[in-house]
Amino acid sequence: MHTPVPEQSSHDKSQWATLGGGCFWCLDAVFRQIKGVISINSGFSGGVEQNPSYELACSGQTGHAEVVQIEFDPTLVSYQTLLSIFFAAHDPTQIDGQNHDIGPQYRSVIFFHNDQQQQAAQQMIDAIDNEGLWPNKVVTELSPYSAFYNAPEQHQDFYQKRTTVPYCQIIIRPKLEKIRSLFGELLNP
Repeated sequence: MHTPVPEQSSHDKSQWATLGGGCFWCLDAVFRQIKGVISINSGFSGGVEQNPSYELACSGQTGHAEVVQIEFDPTLVSYQTLLSIFFAAHDPTQIDGQNHDIGPQYRSVIFFHNDQQQQAAQQMIDAIDNEGLWPNKVVTELSPYSAFYNAPEQHQDFYQKRTTVPYCQIIIRPKLEKIRSLFGELLNP
């Protein structure tokens, strides 16, 4: 189902971020713990197929990336802070994948919603590369936001609903622990 970014949300000052960095289950779990995040939806963006099924999007043939669409309150958490968390939560130097999740649907991507987001993302990528924070250059794609398609309900808030699933324990839990150690002051109580 196509979900456009609303012109006005229920929160007067909210903004949107659309980010992909591997399986959307991981980023969903990471950003749900951050103060100032109002809502998160897992889904697909960046491809040509309208309303793709989960299976089709995951085939890697639609051009879509698995992403999270985050509504946030910029008075509580800035877009730059969300980007810092994003770059800490995945390897932005791996092309078309994250660890064992391989394919263009798992690429590192930022779908910017305006010029300020594009500039902030480019500045952060440049800073990461200039500081040599990773052994390789950042390959995160920067693309203008155009559409978002919700993943099926069973993929929303996956970690909280299935914490004992091996993928959650082996892949997601260490990412959550890393973010908690780096950004503890930004976590919801």
